[in-house]
Amino acid sequence: MLLTADKHVLEFIKPAKTSRGSYAQKEVVLLHLFCDNKEYVSEVAPLVDLSVDGHVDLMAVVKPFLGIELNEASFLDLLSFCESYPSLRFGLYALWRKQQAKSDIWVNSSFTRKEAAIEINGLVWMNDIESMLEEADKKVSEGFKCIKFKVGALDFDAECRMLETFRKKHNPFSVEIRIDANGAFPEYAAMSLLKDLSRFDIHSIEQPIAVGKYEDMQKLCRESKIKIALDEELIGIKPNEVGKLLNLIKPQFIILKPTLLGGFDRCDLWIREASRLDIAWWSTSALEGNIGLFDIAQWVSSYNINMPQGLGTGSLFVKNFPQNTRVDSGYLYRL
Repeated sequence: MLLTADKHVLEFIKPAKTSRGSYAQKEVVLLHLFCDNKEYVSEVAPLVDLSVDGHVDLMAVVKPFLGIELNEASFLDLLSFCESYPSLRFGLYALWRKQQAKSDIWVNSSFTRKEAAIEINGLVWMNDIESMLEEADKKVSEGFKCIKFKVGALDFDAECRMLETFRKKHNPFSVEIRIDANGAFPEYAAMSLLKDLSRFDIHSIEQPIAVGKYEDMQKLCRESKIKIALDEELIGIKPNEVGKLLNLIKPQFIILKPTLLGGFDRCDLWIREASRLDIAWWSTSALEGNIGLFDIAQWVSSYNINMPQGLGTGSLFVKNFPQNTRVDSGYLYRL
């Protein structure tokens, strides 16, 4: 086996805004594994302000392993070496699964066989209120039955009016609302804010307060009128601490971003531990290009999923990698 890598910059069509800031472009690394006259490709796509390795020169990290002959043992050693670099480990683990399957299609599912699609949420990016409402209505007209709003960066009363306006147009029996605060709510006010938001029949809120506020988050999960989904809270948690964290906080949902959590086997661990506590989950892409997005969709399709996933980010970039999926009427299809 021979490993090579090259760097790419993906430019956003329009800045991707969250309560943490705005992304105009994203730097990714493509890993290429050559084995038995076949080439397998995976994507390493850290988020600068969120990934554990977001500010690391990952090309420098992987450089000593490039262009040299690897066997299965040394490749697994490389995986272990990359425990501190989750997005790099994500890419390497995807390569490993492809090499073991002898194919870029490494999951046999109704999705990969083009027999079924994956339901996804329609993501409304942060913008001014009128633009967000317009985008949300457009998503519904396109067939999305689950709309996700990012909140926490604008005036709270204005965000409530936005949700109220949207909910008057679209009742909870026809359209589900998810919201994502990206940790923006102050812990001392979060319960009151969630009570106000509950008027709009919200399915769930992702990461209402900042990470590491375990007692506050535990109280929210126990008493909030809106179900809580942990997102950023999962990042950087070591495998042997997964069960402990979930048992302590006891959220209703967890959000799995394989790039940020270190690969699909790490996400499998989160799912196993969550299932023991009756905690549900869904997966979300972390602004990967088409290669990473397709790998995540494959992995998701290996499970018997029963709620919309966050996998509709393939059309965000001016120039992307070759497309393996398409979105139609709120569903992700394999091409």
